[in-house]
Amino acid sequence: MTSNVILMALVPVLFVLLLGFAAGKARIVDNGHVESLNALVMDFALPASLFAATASAPRDRITDQVPVFLVFGVTMLVIYLAWYWFERTCFAVARSDAAVQALTVGFPNLAGVGLPILSTLLGPAGVVPVAVALATGSILVSPLTLVIAEMSASKARGTDARAAPLLTAIGRAFAKPVVWAPALGVALSLSGLHLDPLVHACLVLIGNAAAGVALFLTGLVLSAQSLRIDWRVVAATGAADILRPLLAVAIAHGLQLGPEVAKTAILLAVLPSGFFGILFAVNYRLDSATAGSMVIASTGVSVATLAIAIATLFSH
Repeated sequence: MTSNVILMALVPVLFVLLLGFAAGKARIVDNGHVESLNALVMDFALPASLFAATASAPRDRITDQVPVFLVFGVTMLVIYLAWYWFERTCFAVARSDAAVQALTVGFPNLAGVGLPILSTLLGPAGVVPVAVALATGSILVSPLTLVIAEMSASKARGTDARAAPLLTAIGRAFAKPVVWAPALGVALSLSGLHLDPLVHACLVLIGNAAAGVALFLTGLVLSAQSLRIDWRVVAATGAADILRPLLAVAIAHGLQLGPEVAKTAILLAVLPSGFFGILFAVNYRLDSATAGSMVIASTGVSVATLAIAIATLFSH
């Protein structure tokens, strides 16, 4: 039974991921210009899926996600800050590069890997914790990375005005549909209002593309990256695939969460490194090769860590 659960959760994910990787390597799809696919996922399909899931969820299901928000948010922020300090102290990496790599290690691949896996294991209810986790990362660590990158870019241009990059980063973060869509859905659910069935059907139709296209996009992005294994990449993989879930276990245990909530929070933390760091690095002309190597290594190792986590958490 457990082996069947693992296969059903992981094999489809790996299949679509490898399909995107193969399409990029074979140049069937241009892996050097993924802006359109990224816009489809992050600006349309994923926000529609997250809004529909949160807006149509009962109020108690939304309030039940508060512990997930706390565990995932604290875990991600601690790993982010620790890796940033590690990069700056041990490798004297520039602030912007350290921030991008910290984002890669701390913020897991919720859209590409988390959504299909939690949907398989938890059914339609699995979309809600993914929405909460994605909004958490988009509010906490993405703006922090944007602030550091914008301030570094301003300093390089000789316009070291600290307020402008900060306001720009905050504005950019909260203007993203992937941030405000689930937040709006949560507000609608908590208000007691119901999403019109016709609106829900329209959003679900485009939202159904989110998981598959996000996975394909992940494979496509990885196919454009060169794998460079060094001690920093090994350490980043260990921090993302081992330390992050262990920290989530410790926090969940410390908060004495119920088993179902703890399972969800821990599973979110087990997910491999996300590709947001690569996109940030490309956008700001930073070291995308190191971030790409971290994502490739973390994704490969996560096949084993996810299998172990699913077998441990969902053995019954």
